[in-house]
Amino acid sequence: MAETSHKQPAEAWITGIGLASSLAEGLDAHWDALAERRVNVDTTGFAPYVVHPLAPLSFDKQIPKKGDQRQMEAWQRIGTYAAGLALDSAGIKGNTEILSRTDMIVAAGGGERDLAVDSAVLNSEDYGNAAPGALNERLMNDLRPTLFLAQLSNLLAGNIAIVHGVTGSSRTFMGEEEAGVDAARIALARIAAGQSDIALIGAAQNGERKDLLMLYEFGDFNLKDNYAPVFSRGPKGGFALGSGSAFLVIESRAHAEARGAKPYARLTNVVADMSRRRGEGDVTASMQRLWGQLGNVRDDAPIITGATGAEPATADEVAFLRAQSGHPVRATGTSFGHIMEAQFPLGIALAALSLSRGALFPANDPSGLEIETSKAPDQIVVIGAGHWRGEGMALVEAVR
Repeated sequence: MAETSHKQPAEAWITGIGLASSLAEGLDAHWDALAERRVNVDTTGFAPYVVHPLAPLSFDKQIPKKGDQRQMEAWQRIGTYAAGLALDSAGIKGNTEILSRTDMIVAAGGGERDLAVDSAVLNSEDYGNAAPGALNERLMNDLRPTLFLAQLSNLLAGNIAIVHGVTGSSRTFMGEEEAGVDAARIALARIAAGQSDIALIGAAQNGERKDLLMLYEFGDFNLKDNYAPVFSRGPKGGFALGSGSAFLVIESRAHAEARGAKPYARLTNVVADMSRRRGEGDVTASMQRLWGQLGNVRDDAPIITGATGAEPATADEVAFLRAQSGHPVRATGTSFGHIMEAQFPLGIALAALSLSRGALFPANDPSGLEIETSKAPDQIVVIGAGHWRGEGMALVEAVR
């Protein structure tokens, strides 16, 4: 597999963006919400945990068959919806000739539990004294037939293929935030090497899940009681899970020009690392290495970060960001919550959107780390450090 560098044999353009989140759906609605510094947060529905719930969506618009919707879990519906928005944005929705050779790279989690069935099994009179095989029998009888399939991570890509007809090669990566980094990195590498002409990449998450909140509570990662912007949470902070999805259509410049497509931006480089995280400063050092690998970053290029709010990774990331004092910073977790695998694709999507609009959206964190700028950006750096493992960076540039 070819790796990316700052000198690409084939230029990669971002020609489609699909966003569905706690703020809104679609590009104009998201831009307006960011401009108004809007935040949609729920502090009572899953108390004491803070969650960014999905904005109202009419899934029929992108998933017209009710049967398709019923067999999907919520995170798959959200992702399939956003993928349709990205295909619409790129102008290839329904174009079977292009879709038949569009590669797909999805970053996915492990699916959702059926809490009603879990609770019934745990509360049953014979729990703990059941005969061998009884648990499997209960699961086979109590779960609807599609649930086991719906828990497979590659079912998001499968549903996108079924609903939207994206039938080129398909890859699904697992690994939380770093899976989103690798989805972008591999797509860019393939296009740069001439192994792919066009790709759909992205991820989705349903953050309104008690089983997911329980999982992250075991690691003490959840933000509790009161909402605060990412950089204002302090050492006892955490992340507020968000519901949402970000998908991108990335294609070679030659392919885009041949079909008359206009780019939002150019994806120039994506680099990744995985520090050992054995002590303070490990993430800072990793980000310094990645910064040096990006290429020619201008002194005033804005930074969009997927900082989680979880410690100690966020404190290390802040140390790196403070060393880049001339670069305006924006943290997606403040407005969208933390959408895990989709956090890095979301950052790239917002970078491309900002470059296409000729402006950076306003700061929304009173900590002082985010500063305003009126200059139209030519480059935006997207960075992210996973709450547990993995770091990544991308360089996104304007196409004039």
